[in-house]
Amino acid sequence: MSTALATPETATRPRRFVLGISGASGAAYALRLLEQLLLTGAEVHLVVSDYGRRLLFDEAGVTHLDFASLCPTIADSAAAARLVIHPNKDVGAVIASGSFLHDGMVVVPCSSTSLGAIATGSGSNLLTRAAMVTLKERRPLIVCHRETPLSLIDIENMRTLTLAGAIVCPTNPGFYLNPRRIGDIVDFMVGKVLDLLKVEHALNTRWEEAARSGTAAKQQNSR
Repeated sequence: MSTALATPETATRPRRFVLGISGASGAAYALRLLEQLLLTGAEVHLVVSDYGRRLLFDEAGVTHLDFASLCPTIADSAAAARLVIHPNKDVGAVIASGSFLHDGMVVVPCSSTSLGAIATGSGSNLLTRAAMVTLKERRPLIVCHRETPLSLIDIENMRTLTLAGAIVCPTNPGFYLNPRRIGDIVDFMVGKVLDLLKVEHALNTRWEEAARSGTAAKQQNSR
Protein backbone atom coordinates (compact mmCIF):
# COMPACT_ATOMS: atom_id res chain seq x y z
CA MET A 1 0.00 0.00 0.00
CA SER A 2 1.33 3.42 -0.88
CA THR A 3 2.43 5.60 2.01
CA ALA A 4 2.59 8.77 -0.08
CA LEU A 5 0.78 11.72 1.42
CA ALA A 6 -2.36 12.86 -0.36
CA THR A 7 -2.05 16.13 -2.21
CA PRO A 8 -4.81 18.73 -1.86
CA GLU A 9 -6.01 17.75 -5.34
CA THR A 10 -6.23 14.01 -4.61
CA ALA A 11 -7.81 14.65 -1.22
CA THR A 12 -10.72 16.62 -2.65
CA ARG A 13 -11.48 15.09 -6.04
CA PRO A 14 -13.52 11.90 -6.52
CA ARG A 15 -11.70 8.74 -7.51
CA ARG A 16 -10.73 9.00 -11.16
CA PHE A 17 -10.24 6.22 -13.70
CA VAL A 18 -9.33 5.96 -17.36
CA LEU A 19 -11.29 3.48 -19.47
CA GLY A 20 -10.10 2.42 -22.90
CA ILE A 21 -12.27 0.43 -25.31
CA SER A 22 -10.61 -1.25 -28.29
CA GLY A 23 -11.93 -3.47 -31.05
CA ALA A 24 -12.04 -6.96 -29.57
CA SER A 25 -15.47 -8.44 -28.89
CA GLY A 26 -16.90 -7.66 -25.45
CA ALA A 27 -18.76 -4.36 -25.50
CA ALA A 28 -20.96 -5.56 -22.64
CA TYR A 29 -17.94 -5.74 -20.33
CA ALA A 30 -16.92 -2.18 -21.09
CA LEU A 31 -20.40 -0.68 -20.76
CA ARG A 32 -21.13 -2.48 -17.50
CA LEU A 33 -17.79 -1.38 -16.04
CA LEU A 34 -18.43 2.21 -17.10
CA GLU A 35 -21.86 2.11 -15.46
CA GLN A 36 -20.55 0.64 -12.21
CA LEU A 37 -17.70 3.13 -11.91
CA LEU A 38 -20.02 6.09 -12.43
CA LEU A 39 -22.52 4.72 -9.92
CA THR A 40 -19.79 4.65 -7.27
CA GLY A 41 -19.29 8.38 -7.76
CA ALA A 42 -16.04 8.02 -9.68
CA GLU A 43 -14.93 10.27 -12.51
CA VAL A 44 -14.29 8.31 -15.72
CA HIS A 45 -12.18 9.45 -18.65
CA LEU A 46 -13.18 7.39 -21.68
CA VAL A 47 -11.26 6.82 -24.89
CA VAL A 48 -12.50 4.53 -27.66
CA SER A 49 -10.44 3.36 -30.62
CA ASP A 50 -11.85 3.45 -34.14
CA TYR A 51 -12.53 -0.28 -34.06
CA GLY A 52 -13.89 0.16 -30.54
CA ARG A 53 -16.53 2.50 -31.93
CA ARG A 54 -17.52 -0.15 -34.45
CA LEU A 55 -17.60 -2.73 -31.67
CA LEU A 56 -19.98 -0.60 -29.61
CA PHE A 57 -22.26 -0.22 -32.61
CA ASP A 58 -22.19 -3.87 -33.69
CA GLU A 59 -22.66 -5.39 -30.23
CA ALA A 60 -24.59 -2.72 -28.32
CA GLY A 61 -26.19 -0.49 -30.95
CA VAL A 62 -24.29 2.56 -29.69
CA THR A 63 -24.26 5.17 -32.46
CA HIS A 64 -22.94 8.15 -30.51
CA LEU A 65 -20.28 8.41 -27.86
CA ASP A 66 -22.28 10.32 -25.29
CA PHE A 67 -23.61 9.68 -21.82
CA ALA A 68 -27.19 8.92 -22.89
CA SER A 69 -26.07 6.29 -25.40
CA LEU A 70 -23.40 4.69 -23.24
CA CYS A 71 -25.26 4.71 -19.91
CA PRO A 72 -28.99 4.43 -20.66
CA THR A 73 -29.72 2.92 -17.23
CA ILE A 74 -28.38 5.93 -15.30
CA ALA A 75 -30.70 8.91 -14.91
CA ASP A 76 -28.35 11.16 -13.00
CA SER A 77 -27.02 14.47 -14.30
CA ALA A 78 -24.23 14.36 -11.72
CA ALA A 79 -23.02 11.06 -13.17
CA ALA A 80 -23.13 12.54 -16.65
CA ALA A 81 -20.89 15.36 -15.49
CA ARG A 82 -18.33 12.82 -14.24
CA LEU A 83 -17.96 11.17 -17.67
CA VAL A 84 -15.30 12.80 -19.85
CA ILE A 85 -14.98 11.45 -23.41
CA HIS A 86 -11.75 12.01 -25.31
CA PRO A 87 -11.20 11.60 -29.09
CA ASN A 88 -8.80 8.73 -29.75
CA LYS A 89 -6.73 10.82 -32.17
CA ASP A 90 -6.14 13.58 -29.62
CA VAL A 91 -2.76 12.45 -28.26
CA GLY A 92 -2.52 15.83 -26.55
CA ALA A 93 -5.51 15.15 -24.28
CA VAL A 94 -4.96 15.34 -20.52
CA ILE A 95 -4.91 11.56 -20.05
CA ALA A 96 -1.79 11.44 -22.24
CA SER A 97 0.15 13.40 -19.61
CA GLY A 98 1.85 11.91 -16.59
CA SER A 99 0.88 14.99 -14.59
CA PHE A 100 -2.78 13.97 -14.91
CA LEU A 101 -3.48 12.10 -11.69
CA HIS A 102 -5.78 9.10 -11.76
CA ASP A 103 -6.35 5.90 -9.81
CA GLY A 104 -5.91 3.38 -12.61
CA MET A 105 -6.66 2.56 -16.23
CA VAL A 106 -8.53 -0.39 -17.71
CA VAL A 107 -8.47 -1.44 -21.34
CA VAL A 108 -11.54 -3.60 -21.93
CA PRO A 109 -11.95 -5.28 -24.22
CA CYS A 110 -8.33 -5.22 -25.35
CA SER A 111 -7.57 -6.45 -28.85
CA SER A 112 -4.30 -8.14 -29.76
CA THR A 113 -3.47 -5.06 -31.83
CA SER A 114 -3.82 -2.72 -28.84
CA LEU A 115 -2.05 -5.26 -26.62
CA GLY A 116 0.93 -5.24 -28.98
CA ALA A 117 0.96 -1.47 -29.32
CA ILE A 118 1.02 -0.95 -25.56
CA ALA A 119 3.67 -3.64 -25.04
CA THR A 120 5.98 -2.10 -27.65
CA GLY A 121 5.49 1.48 -26.51
CA SER A 122 3.62 2.61 -29.61
CA GLY A 123 1.62 5.65 -28.53
CA SER A 124 0.21 6.47 -31.94
CA ASN A 125 -3.29 7.01 -30.56
CA LEU A 126 -4.67 8.28 -27.28
CA LEU A 127 -5.69 4.88 -25.93
CA THR A 128 -2.23 3.35 -26.24
CA ARG A 129 -0.52 6.60 -25.22
CA ALA A 130 -2.60 6.82 -22.03
CA ALA A 131 -1.78 3.20 -21.24
CA MET A 132 1.94 3.84 -21.71
CA VAL A 133 1.79 6.86 -19.42
CA THR A 134 -0.07 4.82 -16.81
CA LEU A 135 2.77 2.30 -16.83
CA LYS A 136 5.56 4.85 -16.61
CA GLU A 137 3.85 6.61 -13.71
CA ARG A 138 3.51 3.23 -11.93
CA ARG A 139 -0.26 3.44 -11.75
CA PRO A 140 -2.52 0.38 -12.08
CA LEU A 141 -3.03 -0.73 -15.69
CA ILE A 142 -5.47 -3.59 -16.20
CA VAL A 143 -5.52 -5.12 -19.66
CA CYS A 144 -8.56 -7.30 -20.37
CA HIS A 145 -7.47 -9.20 -23.45
CA ARG A 146 -10.32 -11.10 -25.06
CA GLU A 147 -9.09 -12.75 -28.25
CA THR A 148 -8.44 -16.50 -28.41
CA PRO A 149 -6.48 -18.62 -29.14
CA LEU A 150 -3.24 -16.86 -28.27
CA SER A 151 -0.29 -16.65 -30.62
CA LEU A 152 3.25 -16.62 -29.28
CA ILE A 153 3.28 -12.89 -30.10
CA ASP A 154 0.29 -12.35 -27.78
CA ILE A 155 1.94 -14.40 -25.03
CA GLU A 156 5.21 -12.47 -25.30
CA ASN A 157 3.33 -9.16 -25.28
CA MET A 158 1.47 -10.23 -22.14
CA ARG A 159 4.78 -11.20 -20.55
CA THR A 160 6.29 -7.82 -21.45
CA LEU A 161 3.34 -5.92 -19.98
CA THR A 162 3.35 -8.02 -16.83
CA LEU A 163 7.05 -7.34 -16.30
CA ALA A 164 6.34 -3.63 -16.84
CA GLY A 165 3.78 -3.65 -14.04
CA ALA A 166 0.47 -4.18 -15.83
CA ILE A 167 -2.13 -6.74 -14.78
CA VAL A 168 -3.30 -8.96 -17.63
CA CYS A 169 -6.88 -9.91 -16.81
CA PRO A 170 -8.30 -12.00 -19.68
CA THR A 171 -12.08 -12.06 -19.92
CA ASN A 172 -12.32 -15.67 -18.76
CA PRO A 173 -15.39 -15.93 -16.52
CA GLY A 174 -15.76 -18.64 -13.92
CA PHE A 175 -18.93 -20.72 -13.78
CA TYR A 176 -18.93 -21.79 -10.12
CA LEU A 177 -21.69 -19.25 -9.40
CA ASN A 178 -23.98 -21.09 -11.83
CA PRO A 179 -24.76 -18.16 -14.13
CA ARG A 180 -28.29 -18.14 -15.53
CA ARG A 181 -27.92 -15.31 -18.04
CA ILE A 182 -25.28 -13.47 -20.04
CA GLY A 183 -25.45 -10.59 -17.57
CA ASP A 184 -24.25 -12.91 -14.78
CA ILE A 185 -21.15 -13.78 -16.82
CA VAL A 186 -20.52 -10.11 -17.61
CA ASP A 187 -20.87 -9.16 -13.95
CA PHE A 188 -18.39 -11.85 -12.93
CA MET A 189 -15.65 -10.27 -15.04
CA VAL A 190 -16.60 -6.68 -14.24
CA GLY A 191 -16.51 -7.54 -10.55
CA LYS A 192 -13.00 -8.95 -10.98
CA VAL A 193 -11.86 -5.70 -12.58
CA LEU A 194 -13.47 -3.61 -9.85
CA ASP A 195 -11.65 -5.72 -7.26
CA LEU A 196 -8.35 -5.03 -9.02
CA LEU A 197 -9.15 -1.30 -8.94
CA LYS A 198 -10.05 -1.61 -5.25
CA VAL A 199 -13.56 -0.32 -5.94
CA GLU A 200 -16.29 -1.70 -3.69
CA HIS A 201 -19.24 -3.25 -5.49
CA ALA A 202 -22.23 -5.51 -4.96
CA LEU A 203 -21.77 -7.73 -8.02
CA ASN A 204 -21.97 -11.46 -7.42
CA THR A 205 -18.38 -12.66 -7.85
CA ARG A 206 -17.30 -14.24 -4.56
CA TRP A 207 -16.35 -17.91 -4.32
CA GLU A 208 -16.84 -17.89 -0.53
CA GLU A 209 -20.39 -16.60 -0.99
CA ALA A 210 -21.11 -19.34 -3.50
CA ALA A 211 -19.61 -21.93 -1.15
CA ARG A 212 -21.71 -20.71 1.79
CA SER A 213 -24.81 -20.70 -0.39
CA GLY A 214 -24.11 -24.24 -1.55
CA THR A 215 -23.54 -25.46 2.01
CA ALA A 216 -26.76 -23.84 3.18
CA ALA A 217 -28.70 -25.44 0.33
CA LYS A 218 -27.28 -28.89 1.17
CA GLN A 219 -28.19 -28.47 4.84
CA GLN A 220 -31.69 -27.38 3.88
CA ASN A 221 -32.16 -30.36 1.58
CA SER A 222 -30.90 -32.80 4.22
CA ARG A 223 -33.57 -31.77 6.75
